[in-house]
Amino acid sequence: MGLRTVLLFAAFLVLTGCTTMVPRERLPYPLTDDSFGDPVKVVTIPLPVIATSPNEGAILGGLTAFLLHNARDEVNTLIAPQVNYNQNFGTTFSLYGAFFPLPERNWEFNLSKSTNVNEDYEVRLRDKTFLSLNGKPLETNAFLYYFTDGSSRFYGFESGSLQQDETNYANREYGITMGVGYDLTDHLQLVLGERFRKVDIRPGAVSKVPYIRDRFTTAEVPGINGFTAHAQKIALIYNTLDDRTMPTGGLYARASIEGSAELLGSDAGYRHYEVELKGYFPLDTARYITVVRVAYNQTLGSEVPFLERSILGGETTLRGYGRNRFVDSSYLLCNLEERIRLFRWSVFDVNTDWEVAPFIDLGAVMESLDRAEAKSFEFNPGIGFRAVVRPNIVGRVDIGFGNEGPAVFVGLGYPF
Repeated sequence: MGLRTVLLFAAFLVLTGCTTMVPRERLPYPLTDDSFGDPVKVVTIPLPVIATSPNEGAILGGLTAFLLHNARDEVNTLIAPQVNYNQNFGTTFSLYGAFFPLPERNWEFNLSKSTNVNEDYEVRLRDKTFLSLNGKPLETNAFLYYFTDGSSRFYGFESGSLQQDETNYANREYGITMGVGYDLTDHLQLVLGERFRKVDIRPGAVSKVPYIRDRFTTAEVPGINGFTAHAQKIALIYNTLDDRTMPTGGLYARASIEGSAELLGSDAGYRHYEVELKGYFPLDTARYITVVRVAYNQTLGSEVPFLERSILGGETTLRGYGRNRFVDSSYLLCNLEERIRLFRWSVFDVNTDWEVAPFIDLGAVMESLDRAEAKSFEFNPGIGFRAVVRPNIVGRVDIGFGNEGPAVFVGLGYPF
């Protein structure tokens, strides 16, 4: 299918969208709540799904986005069924939902099942109304999941891992991550977290790539036969962002320590240290937003499972590579992108900001920061395209270029 045909097909699907008014009684909770009027404005937009990445390969399909508007004409609910095809996973059926009933509460789910290997069932929740301490609300975050990813890759440890050592596997995982945040001041928050993760390593879905256990041994790669991790975290967060979901200005800084102990059920004892700094600098009434992120991560311990180490690669770190491309005991990462609003367009009474975002990703894995070498750093330039429906929804396509070829990532939300 040529580029012209793809563009014409995409334009046709968008133009076949529509806006309807639906009686609220036909849209029960949690699709609607007391913030919705009656009838409810529902915007329906069919879209093509065209993506490719080093791990998954080409994905073709389509989705239909149902955007439900509250009485303030804001998108409070998004439901998106999707069907796509990939030569490794076969046909995949998915249902995604995101709900924003209050500024202090949002939750989302994803249900996905492929005809070959892949599956994904997850729920995320953020709530700042449920718990309180000393009269102050506590921010509760929870993530519950069960998935199998048959596209996973491992190349070996260190920044010099070679493409010819590429292996494939399926990591079947289930677990839960929870955190409770207490506001020390208006901009400073203390967070206590708990994480449980159970991983089983199985043959993957990419038959043309060797299986991980056929090339690496347990002695070389701890966790290659699966593992259990149970860790506790403490973090301090400084936040002056003007919006949680779609910030246009401000600073965000986070420092955290996480410990995993065999006494509490982990297969190995180790510690994670992480520091992250993000800055958003707007110009021309936020038509241009320069976004900078710097992050350092270090993992200390013996026999640390390979998926619990410091990892780079994928749609939120080095966008020129597939997920988990580089693995070692530490990483240093810098992301720089310029988010430029090209125009604001109303499609079916939905005001949408259309953005282009040239970016540079720079990062490397290493044994420790004092072992960092300039030649180890990966330089990934690229460009992103975003459709922004304020105050909650971001659809994006990011195209990154690494030394092993281009990568295209399609998803929801900003990468950072």
